[in-house]
Amino acid sequence: MMRGAKAILDDCACVKAGEQVLIITDTELFKIGQVLAAAVYERDAEPIMAVIKPREMDGQEPPVPVAEAMKRADVVLAPVSRSITHTRAVKEAASAGARILVMTAFTERLMISGGIEADFRDQRPVCEKLADLFTEADTVKLTTLAGTDLAMNIEGRRGNALTCVVDKPGMFSPVPNIEANVSPIEGSAEGKIVVDASIPYIGIGLLREPVKMTVNKGFITEIQGGYQAEVLRRDLESKNDPNVYNIAELGVGLNPRSEMTGIMLDDEGVRGSAHIGIGTNITLGGKLKAAVHYDLVLWKPTIGLDGKTIIENGEIKFSVK
Repeated sequence: MMRGAKAILDDCACVKAGEQVLIITDTELFKIGQVLAAAVYERDAEPIMAVIKPREMDGQEPPVPVAEAMKRADVVLAPVSRSITHTRAVKEAASAGARILVMTAFTERLMISGGIEADFRDQRPVCEKLADLFTEADTVKLTTLAGTDLAMNIEGRRGNALTCVVDKPGMFSPVPNIEANVSPIEGSAEGKIVVDASIPYIGIGLLREPVKMTVNKGFITEIQGGYQAEVLRRDLESKNDPNVYNIAELGVGLNPRSEMTGIMLDDEGVRGSAHIGIGTNITLGGKLKAAVHYDLVLWKPTIGLDGKTIIENGEIKFSVK
């Protein structure tokens, strides 16, 4: 696993001697945290490990002492079993200047092969260009061969380039899922979503049959499908929070080495896929905090910005200059 740790520290986090690196892990991923700490020490930086109890659900805030420590660190690495990505703690730590890499549900395999083997700096220009295109656009239309047909307003919203490289203060990215994303204006999304690849949360993973959703005024109003659709529907109902149905994000996977496995950081980064995030959007440029943030992964998206197709059936149609 030290090979993956080297990529994370050198290529992604750009750790320098003397820096303070806070590693937030939990009792389920403690071994990965230990490997990262050893690699930090090897680089003559200061590793600080915070071992927390696994969160009860994705999107739950870390304990207050950990959230405060995040603001003081130069670098934050978060190999945790439940996501703390879409939390106020992460947003505030980034605002304080921490460089943050989140590693939700990381496995030992992910430390060794797959997406971690990508040339992150080589892929960076494509990711940043797509984020710029999102920033410049007012409207987005997403369709797929499976039946997705969703229109959203993104006027004034920033595109986010999650390149897996955080080399400046305040930068944040998951790793290894290279992606560009944007958070639509709350209440603007209209249409239908047909999820045909993966819902890598709450034990659903790779889909055996499509999950179909109706979207009105920015929120999911109906979920249809088989057993996996029912698992998602019941889980969202159990949160007793209307904001969990919010259309929070459109993301595009750009990692050529990632594969669809049912693990979040694999699936969301697969080149040729897109995902719709639901629930919290505060770390993406939006205004809503929900009980959770889940991503719904789709195969072969076609994406149009202001009427111009930039991605067709998963293939990039724009140039990087």
